[in-house]
Amino acid sequence: MGPFLIFGLALALAFWAAGWRLWRLLHAAPARRATTPAAPDSLSVIIPARDEEHNLPRLLRSLQSQPAPPGEIVVVDDGSTDRTAAIARELGANLINSRPLPEGWRGKTWACHQGARAASGRWLLFLDADTWLEPGGLAGILALYPGGAFSLAPHHAVQKPYERLSLFFNLSMVLGTVPRGLFGPMLLVDRASYERAGGHEAVKGFILENARLAQIFRARDVPTRSEPGGRLLSFRMYPNGLRELAAGWTKAFAAGAGQTPQGRLLLIVAWKIGLMLPPLGWLLTGHGWIWALVYLLCALQVGLLGRAVGNFRWGAALLYPVPLLFFFALFARSALRSGRAVQWKGREIRAD
Repeated sequence: MGPFLIFGLALALAFWAAGWRLWRLLHAAPARRATTPAAPDSLSVIIPARDEEHNLPRLLRSLQSQPAPPGEIVVVDDGSTDRTAAIARELGANLINSRPLPEGWRGKTWACHQGARAASGRWLLFLDADTWLEPGGLAGILALYPGGAFSLAPHHAVQKPYERLSLFFNLSMVLGTVPRGLFGPMLLVDRASYERAGGHEAVKGFILENARLAQIFRARDVPTRSEPGGRLLSFRMYPNGLRELAAGWTKAFAAGAGQTPQGRLLLIVAWKIGLMLPPLGWLLTGHGWIWALVYLLCALQVGLLGRAVGNFRWGAALLYPVPLLFFFALFARSALRSGRAVQWKGREIRAD
């Protein structure tokens, strides 16, 4: 074997080893439970919703079917043009019609702010409308709650082939957030800590309000903790086609990279570069059987990581260069659009 081949193999295996360091982040020991655990009957669930008639029924029914349902469910209708408000009323939620969006606010942060002010619970659980609780999920979340601000990454329920292109976006989101960041789709926090941090008003102008909230909570001596959601909380991202998927990831992903700790970000980048070395090494050096073995090792690792964040099939892992190249292309697009106006759910917003 030539020196170029040996160097390439050593580099690929070193980056592959970095992937196992990332894998351990997804399997860290749970945090110690809070000394004053959250109780369902003192829990207010707050759901910001804009044109969510297809998602909202599943979430509301999953909440109501829990063995110990929450004491209060608040849906804030953020100017929907569909049957979101009617569905919330029909399914027994406390409906709030959002007031006009003030200058400097994002739609979601304004809706969450109004919902928190109207809620009566001692603990606040913010959930995106495209999430849902699995059977027994609420009890499981409350059992994990360590106090302060707590967040789970919903398990991605992949259904259509194009949705598998989200693989590396999901992995980057989760790996860049655990264990001390907060995820956007879900936040559980006691009211006193929420108010101490200034609530959503403190992050009113940010797309990635969860990342900014985590920083503010810690600055106010409120502990933050996040974990993969396992089989407690699920969601299905961008079910309406490839265009929606591309627009959804584009609007926020460059800003998300900016919120990832630098050392973690470098580790994630090195791992992804390492995943591209087997096909590149085969093209540049030959020795196909050697690179095929390295490729299979990488595919196995991608498959295990993917199963930790969603129901990504092993076929997606075996063909991992496809979603990885899609990730690189869309991330570059997102970075180029940082600071420019983008369209999302009928509103023009400026990326962070």
